[in-house]
Amino acid sequence: MAVSQTLSELVHTAQITAKSSQDRISEILKLAEGQTLSTAQIKEMTSETRAIELAAVDIFTVFEARMQRHFKRGPLSRKVKEALLAAGNAHLADRLHQYYLAINVLKHGTGASYRELLNNKSTLIVVTRTADTADKSQDVPTSLIDVTPAPFFDGLAETILEASHFLENR
Repeated sequence: MAVSQTLSELVHTAQITAKSSQDRISEILKLAEGQTLSTAQIKEMTSETRAIELAAVDIFTVFEARMQRHFKRGPLSRKVKEALLAAGNAHLADRLHQYYLAINVLKHGTGASYRELLNNKSTLIVVTRTADTADKSQDVPTSLIDVTPAPFFDGLAETILEASHFLENR
C-alpha cells in the first residue's frame, strides 16, 4: 500500500506542472515575436492553458477533500471563510473566496461565481467578459479566467497552504 502524499507535496507538484505550461506559453509567444500565431501554436497554447486550468481545479479539489474533515458537513469554502474571519484573518478569507470563485468558473463557466468575480474590484483574479472570450487579433481562444500569469497559480498554491495550515493548527 502506497503512502499518501501530503497536501504540501501535492501543491508543489501542481505548481511544477503549471510552471511548465506557463514556460511553454511564454516560449510560443516569444517565438512568434508579435506575428500571427500558427494554427499549431494556437492549439499548443490552448492545450497548455487547459493544463493549468485542470491543475488548478484538481489542487483546489484536493484541498477541499483533505480539509473537509475539519467540519461536520456543508460547503467547505464558506465554512473556512467564516472561521478565518472569526479568527481575524480577513485577507486570507478574501483570497480563499476569490480562488474558490475562480475555480467554480473554471469548472462551471458563467453563473453566480462568474458574476460575483465580474463585480469584484479585486486584482487577484483576471476575469474575461464573455463577449471577449476570443482574442480577435490572434484568434486565440481565451478562458473566462486568465490562469496563464504565474501569480495566479502561485497565489492559489500559497492560499491553499495558508488555509490548510490555519485549519490544522486551530
